[in-house]
Amino acid sequence: MERKQLESREDVRLLVTSFYQKVRADKEIGHFFNETITDWPGHIEKLINFWETNLFFVQKYKGNPLKVHAEVDENMGNSITNYHFGIWLRHWIETLDTYFEGANAEKAKQRARNISVRMFITIFDQQKRKSQAS
Repeated sequence: MERKQLESREDVRLLVTSFYQKVRADKEIGHFFNETITDWPGHIEKLINFWETNLFFVQKYKGNPLKVHAEVDENMGNSITNYHFGIWLRHWIETLDTYFEGANAEKAKQRARNISVRMFITIFDQQKRKSQAS
């Protein structure tokens, strides 16, 4: 398959849908998503908006992903670790490398790295506070 530039909402749709097919099937992290998300079509649209906002600076996404992911971790018994974010990131980069090349593909990789670190730190801090309160 010939790779192309990542430059439109439809490109982001391909990226997000392909990526979440991998994530949902992953034996180590799929359950976090499959047990949490009940409206996959709606969630995919929200994620397309998120990535379109992050890559193309259009204001389509509204929300607080750090808060949402901290709540997911709490609902999952505070079991999400940096290891899980590594798997998530690996799938993201592999999906990008399958379909896309160029500056926006590299930007999507770097943004995902930054996001995964921020989310993990938020979750780690929450887990630490919870264990200290026990």
